[in-house]
Amino acid sequence: MPDPQELYQLAGDVPDLGRPVLIQALTGFVDAGSAGRLAREHLLTKLPGRIVATFDIDALLDYRSRRPIMLFVEDHWESYEEPTLALHLLHDSSNTPFLLLAGPEPDLQWERFTAAMTSLIDQLGVRLTVGFNSIPMAVPHTRPTGITAHATRRDLIVGYEPWLRRVQVPGGAGHLLEYRLGQSGRDAMGFAVHVPHYLAQAEYPAAAERLLTAVSKATGLLLPTEELRAAADVARAEIDQQIAQADEAASVVRSLEEQYDAFVRGQEGANLLGGQTGPLPTADELGAELERFLAEQTRPDQPPS
Repeated sequence: MPDPQELYQLAGDVPDLGRPVLIQALTGFVDAGSAGRLAREHLLTKLPGRIVATFDIDALLDYRSRRPIMLFVEDHWESYEEPTLALHLLHDSSNTPFLLLAGPEPDLQWERFTAAMTSLIDQLGVRLTVGFNSIPMAVPHTRPTGITAHATRRDLIVGYEPWLRRVQVPGGAGHLLEYRLGQSGRDAMGFAVHVPHYLAQAEYPAAAERLLTAVSKATGLLLPTEELRAAADVARAEIDQQIAQADEAASVVRSLEEQYDAFVRGQEGANLLGGQTGPLPTADELGAELERFLAEQTRPDQPPS
């Protein structure tokens, strides 16, 4: 395999960061409710920072499966949205430095990319890598937003009980990175927030706020969530209004509420993420739902919506 370090270029003036956290938020995998995108963009726009490493995107991206947008004006090409996969150095609300990996999920060379990330993690002294994404679930928007936690060590996610014991789902580069880091004895974890399946194609800021809150709790970083919380309140009011005007949609939500409440009662106060099987989706149903959601995303030779 070619030298993984040839995949990236690290800035020569990166300061001593101590033992920072690295948040990896790649695009292109499951992102129900656009929660991952909303959370990622919120961090990049609300916190001060700069790029400290860039990846060779030509070696990692299949341009024909995710064609970048170009603007044509009358008789010439006006602009090109150049894809960039980069490592950002940001500072939280208390000025604590942390790293954010943002950009398109590699289509190619996953193992080489993972090795390159491991090299960067070692060079920059990263103590913990945290990923996040959002998945469509048969849950109602009128109940607390659930989240599934996973990690290379169980004590990294104390307080989160497993919801499913075993399930096969489509893989992602970020998940492979977590897996390889665990194999090499490094600490890594991730969160998957549960988005009501009927809102999977819309923006759902409540899920983005839930993700950043979970990351803050796990890492000690003070990440901004106020604007996302306000956006979630506005979105909730709009969703309630739309559902109230559609009898079929209201019936679906009531049914999901009944299932959710019955499951919680059956756990006798246990967390929604308890491992027992109940009226919520089974492992097979979850896998099928993820496959369906992925199939509805951008197809080859089509620009993103």
